[in-house]
Amino acid sequence: MNLIIVESPTKAKTISKFLSNDYIVRSSFGHVRDLPKSKLGVDTENNFEPEYVANPKSKKHIAELKNIASEADKIILASDEDREGEAISWHLTQILNLGNNKSQISNPKQNSKNKIPNKTQKTKKEENQKPYERIVFHEITKTAIEKALANPRQIDMNLVNAQQARRVLDRLVGYELSPLLWKKIRFGLSAGRVQSVAVRLIVEREEEIKKFIPDEYWEIKSKVKSQKSKAEFEARLAKINDKVLPKLGIKTKEEAEKIKNELEKSTYKVLEIKKKETERNPLPPFTTSTLQQASSNTFGYSAKQTMMIAQQLYEGMDLGASESVGLITYMRTDSLNLSEDALATVKAYIGKNFGARYTIDSPRRFKTKSKGAQEAHEAIRPTDPAKSPESVKEFLDSKQFKLYSLIWQRMVATQMASAKIDSTSIDISANAKDDNYILRATGSIIKFDGFLRIYPSKSEEIILPELEKEEELDLIKVTSDQHFTSPPARYNEASLIKIMEEYGIGRPSTYAPTISTIQDRGYVEKKEKRFYPKEIGVIVNKVLVEHFSQIVDIKFTARMEENLDEIAENKKQWVPVIKEFYGPFKENLLKKDKEINKKDLTEEKSDEKCPKCGAPMIIKLGRFGKFMACTNYPDCKTTMPMGEEKELHEKHSNEVCEKCGKPMKVKTGRYGSFLGCSDYPACKTIKKIEKTIGMKCPKCLASPDLAKRDNPGELVEKKGKFKRIFYGCNQYPKCDYATSKKPATEETPQV
Repeated sequence: MNLIIVESPTKAKTISKFLSNDYIVRSSFGHVRDLPKSKLGVDTENNFEPEYVANPKSKKHIAELKNIASEADKIILASDEDREGEAISWHLTQILNLGNNKSQISNPKQNSKNKIPNKTQKTKKEENQKPYERIVFHEITKTAIEKALANPRQIDMNLVNAQQARRVLDRLVGYELSPLLWKKIRFGLSAGRVQSVAVRLIVEREEEIKKFIPDEYWEIKSKVKSQKSKAEFEARLAKINDKVLPKLGIKTKEEAEKIKNELEKSTYKVLEIKKKETERNPLPPFTTSTLQQASSNTFGYSAKQTMMIAQQLYEGMDLGASESVGLITYMRTDSLNLSEDALATVKAYIGKNFGARYTIDSPRRFKTKSKGAQEAHEAIRPTDPAKSPESVKEFLDSKQFKLYSLIWQRMVATQMASAKIDSTSIDISANAKDDNYILRATGSIIKFDGFLRIYPSKSEEIILPELEKEEELDLIKVTSDQHFTSPPARYNEASLIKIMEEYGIGRPSTYAPTISTIQDRGYVEKKEKRFYPKEIGVIVNKVLVEHFSQIVDIKFTARMEENLDEIAENKKQWVPVIKEFYGPFKENLLKKDKEINKKDLTEEKSDEKCPKCGAPMIIKLGRFGKFMACTNYPDCKTTMPMGEEKELHEKHSNEVCEKCGKPMKVKTGRYGSFLGCSDYPACKTIKKIEKTIGMKCPKCLASPDLAKRDNPGELVEKKGKFKRIFYGCNQYPKCDYATSKKPATEETPQV
């Protein structure tokens, strides 16, 4: 009997269908060991030796694995092929007492000092260890599993060391810096190498937006008509007296009006016609980050949601007739490589379904720009390009189908012929009394769609009429439009992942959890799919930038990621990397503990006086934001709300408890503000505060029920799955009206 151990029960179920009864496939349900939650778990005095403990939730699974392993002839570790997967396999060797007479290091030249120190390794004897094999695969298909079983290897300790270094590093920052934030700001805050830099990016973008001063500029266009064909088209002012007009070239209304008046009196003639055929090539196949960006931009899926759906597609889908297969390759990758088998399959598919003119003579290959990318891995692609989205649609839910379609289209498009575009540029002279103006019209026509046949771009065809040089044109009208430069846009999930990848902050496996963490911690919030820093996030960022600049320094964080990559490549040892960071970090931590004054961070002076005792009020930072408190505390315990909370107090000042008639008070809990009876705890009545948007429910207004029309519900902001904001009627479930887009006008739907 051969025992194969994977991380996920879904993965185990899929793989078991490919194998004979000689194999039993079981799941470890993720990581089986980790650092303890109750303490640091890293011996900073002894080469940062980690103290691993079994995950409480894993104890039952560990017992089952031990029981089966004791009877197995061979144990095969088949966790994912990345650093986390390699670490899971290594931890399983420790828990199940697995070993091999051969070295456990895949690279025999590796320095033994680079091995992970672990006390359990020293006490267990090789003669009592059961042998194991390690297999890896990029996709969960019968062919891939059989090939992996035929080519086992040992655990790659370089990858394990890289994961180990990241875990120890993050634990040191999180468990030693976070308590200082509790002490100096408030309890429950956290800091982290990657999450704190992500917060910094969002905070600094907000500061850029606040400082931004818009510039006024004007754009002038002339609508003209061909005297021969009578075709109409529009041209934009491009030059004045042979000088190129920049975007902000016309700054005032007066200047725009002067030019407009001259253009209205001008004669128009075709000056030059340029036609050029260009080729447009397809984008590379997806990596983790580009998939998350495309999914966010196309479907509005969060990075976390995208990875969850991709995991389902990777681990295996039931396709009927007892067929269960992984539909895509491994979804945590920064490689752009495509296997030779996949390239051959997709070429055959394109030729069969689209014709020979859509194929290319030799495969189109893409070079990975990401540092540390492993070219032996593959990009995210369909495991079988011949399985079109439509052929598997009935077996997938709507989200799985959308994401699979996106991945399939992107990969197939990479091996299709380039699109051919005819671009036309027409320069038109407008001879005015004082100045000579040149206007330009540009257009493009898709001559051959090529890869755009299945992966269309957002650009539309702009068709210009056939004209001749020196041809005279009739003016229809001149328009001058006022514009203002825009501030930089707030980050959404796609743009935040893109900038993190550009700076080298984090790796494919960390983007989604980082974005979730900074929201869960309350440092940022998402409104209309854009990230806004919250007050506490701004304060924490200020402290880290001023006192722990290294932690939130973009270049330092990127360099640390490079160090981890070099550990994985056996170019560096992990202990010296941690030691180099920890010494200065710890020294600065002790220094700042004495220097930082909590009052300087959490209190501000105000001009308000206490309404009860007349003492000055100060602005304090509490668990749920800023509030005003009397300086005569504890003799006077008066507090007053601020900002949105103050508005809520004023709005609900006349509300009374429906049970006892006492006044209701605005209170704040872990899920936000709510109304609670002032006679608490004698009366425990509470009421949810709904955020109205000042609109009546359109469905109620259009209802055939007269009572509903006379007393329609209000539209309120709500949060759904994955914390997505939507707008619905506050009379739910009597009225089920809901929309994901914020209504701009009160539309009356047809009933």
